[in-house]
Amino acid sequence: MWSRRTARMVASLAIVLFAGGSAAAQGTVKVGMVMPLTGTLASAGKQVVAGARLYMRQHGDAVAGKRIELIVKDDTSAFEVGKRLIQEFIVNDKVDIIGGGLTGDLLASAPLITEASKPTVIMLASTSALIEKSPYFVRTSCTLSQSSGIIAEWAIQNGIKKVVSLVTDFSPGHEAEAIFKARYLAGGGQIAEFIRVPLQNPDFAPFLQRARDAAPQAIFVFVPSVQAATFAKQFVERGLDKAGIKLIGPGDVTDDELLPTMGDAILGAVTAHFYSAAHPSPINKAFVKAFEQHNGYRPNFMVVSGYDGMHLIYEALKKSNGSADSKALMSAMKGMAWESPRGPMSIDPETGDVTHNIYIRKVEKVNGELYSVEFATFEAVKDMRSAGK
Repeated sequence: MWSRRTARMVASLAIVLFAGGSAAAQGTVKVGMVMPLTGTLASAGKQVVAGARLYMRQHGDAVAGKRIELIVKDDTSAFEVGKRLIQEFIVNDKVDIIGGGLTGDLLASAPLITEASKPTVIMLASTSALIEKSPYFVRTSCTLSQSSGIIAEWAIQNGIKKVVSLVTDFSPGHEAEAIFKARYLAGGGQIAEFIRVPLQNPDFAPFLQRARDAAPQAIFVFVPSVQAATFAKQFVERGLDKAGIKLIGPGDVTDDELLPTMGDAILGAVTAHFYSAAHPSPINKAFVKAFEQHNGYRPNFMVVSGYDGMHLIYEALKKSNGSADSKALMSAMKGMAWESPRGPMSIDPETGDVTHNIYIRKVEKVNGELYSVEFATFEAVKDMRSAGK
């Protein structure tokens, strides 16, 4: 019987051999996106796909003499499924470029992607270390370290010297906590308690009571955006707002998709993030209008990540004169800079990671609707995992 190691080697060789064909030679560039379209994270994947499709509606399905074929598959919010679908994209569909979704999918698939030499644009995952797992990864979403690190710096600069950290107990929450802790303590702040909340169906009330009992000036919070409305409601019910405790954190807690439904409980929350539908640039105003006209609701940060992901692919193909050769595309993508609806952004020429502005925003009512209104800008922020960066 074959050993597991031998079986893996044969499977890897098969991937490389079968991935050798490409539709690009026949005039089509295939972009395969694996996103959560059902399951607990379905909203995130749907938003990324909606952003990508908006870009294609606006710019057509052809670039540099090649037709762009977008193929979308549902990983059902399960990385085991995502890994299988990415392998199918490489072996069966012979895609030229992969649109990356969840961290788990991409971590599991990184060796396959590397062996098949498939340029992969990360349009959803925000785990900082992911970018290092394959030389074929570039990112147009964000890293949690950017927003978590910047909100720590802002808090110190604005006299917030004592906080409680409250995050969801899974890898993104752990990363947000670690980065905030490093930057905040380095600035002289005190963290009274570290609280982790279960991912599935959390009741925030007892954890918020613990936070209130610690008497902080603010709570640093990271929870999935789909849970933000419940968190904000219980934050008020437990009287933390009346106790003068501020709510601060990465922008997931004031996600534009859900913000209009959160009610006044979320007013005054201060977050750090790379995109708000209220970003005042002409490019973003046109982007928001176009998206709302087609979808009936405002775009969020995941929509703009998918939109910019397709922009990066189109512009790279222009630079490569339509060639889907992996080396040509990666060379074209790395170092690219442009004006996005989020503001100026670029792809780091060394790491392939995203560099963009991080804005400090406060939830306010604008014409009767809730928005995250930007009031301070940290320009050209790179990954901030190291407290020394």
